[in-house]
Amino acid sequence: MEPLTLRQQEVLEFIQTTQQRSGGAPTLREIAAHFRFRSVKAAADHVTALRRKGSWPAKPSARSLRVVSPLESLRRPVADIPLYGSIPAGFARERQQEAKGCVSLDLATLGFRPTPRTFALEVRGDSMIGRHIVDGDVVILEHGKTPRNGDVVAALVDNESTLKTFVQEHGQAPYLKAENPRYPRLHPVGELVIQGVMVGLVRKCRRQNAEGRMQNEEGGKRNEG
Repeated sequence: MEPLTLRQQEVLEFIQTTQQRSGGAPTLREIAAHFRFRSVKAAADHVTALRRKGSWPAKPSARSLRVVSPLESLRRPVADIPLYGSIPAGFARERQQEAKGCVSLDLATLGFRPTPRTFALEVRGDSMIGRHIVDGDVVILEHGKTPRNGDVVAALVDNESTLKTFVQEHGQAPYLKAENPRYPRLHPVGELVIQGVMVGLVRKCRRQNAEGRMQNEEGGKRNEG
């Protein structure tokens, strides 16, 4: 963003002060009178310069001047993705998902445009640390997407929910694979229902996570050996 000249800064401060005192912005004529400009056009030129340098979101009318934060011009579209509770990344558990809010994400950062079928779940457990998914993370999933071999999915295995890697090889029946050797593969006895395919991951700051603990444990075992 270009820096303001001294006069442009004075005009900006005058508009802010007027807004604070009266609740409304000054007209171009009032700006010209305050600074003793020879014409209203001079005031308009300063306002145009402020707009070009990021102080105005759009071309204002005489009675709709509005001072905005310099960061407003950097804001991008945000998507609100519904957060439906948590999902076990461990042993499958029978549970019902309840909406507990939403996750607001910048679309450019997300890397894709969510659909009405996009939803989020909070991870509970450490069975997916081999895919760098740890307890407390939020997974973004797409309902109705056909999973491919190796995709991370939220699934119902015999009516119990879990987050695992989808595996289907050589025409065999699909199964779910944990990414932690402490957990077994899940072969459905009856029904396997894919609730969503993971398309994104939100990481929260935390103390040493499960992945780090596992690495420390493995390191200790190697040292003992």
